[in-house]
Amino acid sequence: MGTVLSISPATKKASIMDAEVAGDGGKNDKSLKRHSMFVSLSWKKLVASSAKKSAKKVTPNPLPTRELPSSQVAQLNSENVRKTHQTEEKKPKAPIPVPVPTVPTQNSESVVQNGRLSSVQKQPSSVSLVSPRRIVIQASTGELLRCLGDFLCRRCYKLKQLSSGEVILWFRNIDRTLLLQGWQDQGFITPANVVFVYLLCEDTISDSTDSPAELQGTFQTCLYLAYSYMGNEISYPLKPFMNETNKDVFWETSLRIINRMSAKMLQLNADPHFFTEVFQDLKNQRDSSESNLDR
Repeated sequence: MGTVLSISPATKKASIMDAEVAGDGGKNDKSLKRHSMFVSLSWKKLVASSAKKSAKKVTPNPLPTRELPSSQVAQLNSENVRKTHQTEEKKPKAPIPVPVPTVPTQNSESVVQNGRLSSVQKQPSSVSLVSPRRIVIQASTGELLRCLGDFLCRRCYKLKQLSSGEVILWFRNIDRTLLLQGWQDQGFITPANVVFVYLLCEDTISDSTDSPAELQGTFQTCLYLAYSYMGNEISYPLKPFMNETNKDVFWETSLRIINRMSAKMLQLNADPHFFTEVFQDLKNQRDSSESNLDR
């Protein structure tokens, strides 16, 4: 005996519809998956672009403000105005600066009297300020040396054989000896130093000198003090200036010159007018009968 299966048409149609629905469901699932993937990608792009914009410029969202009625706004404005007037009345009023008119300063002075500005005319002074006349004196070293020799010859008139060239030779020999022995790097004989030597000789050497040795000893003592005071070196030897026979006289004369001439030695370097006077005095010692001078 066999079994007979029978399928009704309605059941068959339902199964076919279920199969079609299942097929459509699968298609819809695929389309939904694709759509969700596109949505997620577009959302990521949107988030990334908004992050970049927010990094570039952040604009905070203003808080929502509550709008007040116009009557209340007008009342608040009036209160603010009233408070402002009250605070201004309480503050002390500072004086307003007023520009002061300027007065010409030429031959006039401004004087303030009782808050008013008045000008006083200056009277011209009868005493005019006149600058002292500048005296320019020029002389070479050789000329000043000849003037120094002429002075000593005129001062020591008892020494008939004395000549200005001999005095100059005493000076040049000492300066040359110091150069050759290495006691100085450059010569001492300059116009300013010759004027300094003349200042000492004019006060120290007297007209009663009657011996050439005495004159030479006194002259070399003056040279030693001039080198020590005006020279470029720290110290100088005694041998070119002092003889062993008159050592005591040398030191006594040195101390006497220092005690008497220290102030004038300082003044000669500090006061240009005094230096000019001594310079002119030395230049005037030139013998008028001599026309040819050593240059």
